[in-house]
Amino acid sequence: MSVINRIPAVESKGPATPGTQRIPTVEASDTGTTDIIGRIHSVETCGTVDGPGIRFIVFMQGCLMRCKYCHNRDTWDTQGGREVTVPELMKDLTSYRHFMNASGGGVTASGGEAMLQQEFIAELFTACKAQGIHTCLDTNGFVRHYDELLDRVLDNTDLVLLDIKQINDEKHIPLTHVSNKYTLEFARYLASRGQTMWIRYVVVPTWSDDDESAEGLGQFIAELGECVEKVELLPYHELGKHKWDVLGDTYDLTGIKPPSKETMDRVQGILGKYHPNVKY
Repeated sequence: MSVINRIPAVESKGPATPGTQRIPTVEASDTGTTDIIGRIHSVETCGTVDGPGIRFIVFMQGCLMRCKYCHNRDTWDTQGGREVTVPELMKDLTSYRHFMNASGGGVTASGGEAMLQQEFIAELFTACKAQGIHTCLDTNGFVRHYDELLDRVLDNTDLVLLDIKQINDEKHIPLTHVSNKYTLEFARYLASRGQTMWIRYVVVPTWSDDDESAEGLGQFIAELGECVEKVELLPYHELGKHKWDVLGDTYDLTGIKPPSKETMDRVQGILGKYHPNVKY
């Protein structure tokens, strides 16, 4: 998931069906080409919070996590969204090169979950790097296969924004409906590669704002070493709640308010013991 700052518009196609499979790679056989087709939800042309500078953000369709606070609920369905090729996206995003260059920005693949469509992301990022465009992968780290394709994605990724929802798996599972073991394994793999990353942590009252969780996360971040460039704290909000209503789903966090400044400062202070650059 992209973390909770960007809110693509909900599509009026009725309730999305929760997907459990990796989105298959499709080729454009009708044109005789081998352009990889990706399935995207939407794009944001001048994003400013998902990586450095002004960024062209591609919200990929499909996610296997079921985060209670997800503000992109309409991106879960792996068969939703629309199909697009890398050349089509490149034609669009390169028209914003002036803004990227002037601000030190680039392209971010977010979601949904971008790593469900690794072949497409590999093609997109390879094309971006060929044109000198900074690439950023915004991911929840739910990666289950370590192979040449994954390395191709990461070889063409300048920065990884890694969302860690909860360090305590007993809290992570009810919060997201999956274990955090894949995310933590992926974080360790990134560290072993020396991959530059920002750790992103959503502070949700009663779910992830306690001292024990912050201490555990800080200790884990310290283990990852110098490849962690920054830790971003993101205060929970309800701006995506209406999407759950539109899709006919129950929003379990109704009544939970955004964390206070005192809470954010406390969590920042704890994590600051383990990393010198903790921001919110």
